[in-house]
Amino acid sequence: MSEPIPVHEAEQRIRASLPRFGTEHVAIDLAAGRVLRQTVVAERDQPPFDRVMMDGYAIRLGAGSRREFAVAGRQLAGMSGEALADPAQAMEVTTGAMLPLGAEAVVPVEQVSRDADRIRLHDDWHPAMRQFVHARGSDCREGDTLLEPGVRLRAPELAVLAANGVAEVEVARVPGVAIVATGDELVDVEQPVLDPGQIRRSNDRALAAALRARGFDDVTLARVPDDLAATTATLGQLLASRQVLVLSGGVSVGQRDLVPAALAALGVRQVLHRIAQRPGKPMWFGIGPDGQIVFALPGNPVSALVCAVRYLLPALEQALGRVMPAPERVVLDAPAITSPTLTCFVPVRVHHDPAGRALASPVPAPTSGDFSALPRTDGVVELAPSGAHAAAGTVATLHRW
Repeated sequence: MSEPIPVHEAEQRIRASLPRFGTEHVAIDLAAGRVLRQTVVAERDQPPFDRVMMDGYAIRLGAGSRREFAVAGRQLAGMSGEALADPAQAMEVTTGAMLPLGAEAVVPVEQVSRDADRIRLHDDWHPAMRQFVHARGSDCREGDTLLEPGVRLRAPELAVLAANGVAEVEVARVPGVAIVATGDELVDVEQPVLDPGQIRRSNDRALAAALRARGFDDVTLARVPDDLAATTATLGQLLASRQVLVLSGGVSVGQRDLVPAALAALGVRQVLHRIAQRPGKPMWFGIGPDGQIVFALPGNPVSALVCAVRYLLPALEQALGRVMPAPERVVLDAPAITSPTLTCFVPVRVHHDPAGRALASPVPAPTSGDFSALPRTDGVVELAPSGAHAAAGTVATLHRW
């Protein structure tokens, strides 16, 4: 049996082996949450004209100390530009309107008194050149790059797409994922009565929820018994129809850990098996004969979720072409158990001190099979091999559920 490899080496091997999923074009209204795979440039200057920023009156300042003006007309949002040639005149304007040609400043409506078609500036108001004018092209110029491939499309990005006429957008194709639970002891959640030794399937539901929360919504669930022929047959069918296989259980060294043998028989190339970490040491990863991505996670619930947030989810987002954000860092507010030889992943609850620092309170699971406390946590911190404890004040990377 090979020695377990360090966490950083496992991450590097996985990332170096990943294919890229393809792309597709979708309507902008279906693009929320997807990963952009095109460059988006400004179709014109933004704003495309000198834009009024306040409801009020556009004036010229060439008249120096003039305080009274005749109202010459109105310039509303959406109207074509009017001209203001006479310095003794003002033009009523609304927020978002084009600044009338020749106008040099906007006086807010609350800073004037109006009598019929004449306005007078309040005595304590002194207009300044270009006041409340959003200058043409001050946000961006035509042809400027606004969005680059790899960003996840949130509300701000969708606003940019819409404002620049991108009605159809090229995004990463979301792969089909199969989650396979292994083991004779597993029964469906709907089964009303359990025999001694049986347990309800839960890992597949947890993994599916984690995937769907990241936008991987084409997920199917399957189960295989502890039988090599049946396991091989089911996995073969799934490899033919799905781009990603995620297995739970069957990857350790017991008599019923049949997954590695079944995958080898199907031509799946092993990239790694066993990582120097706790929990989750037995994890297996490989690439199928047609580029399928295969993660075989341990069967213990905490181990499976740890491996999912540390390796599975980041890998699939990389395969989408997403530019990954910087790791989230937190400070331990209490000691946490570590190992001199293994990277330890410790469940934590995150909160903030009065100064705004993100603090992590360890909530260690008694065993890798005990997941009942996980709903009270936000994720796990990654603690490098060291002594017996990581001291309070240690800065660590947080992997959120």
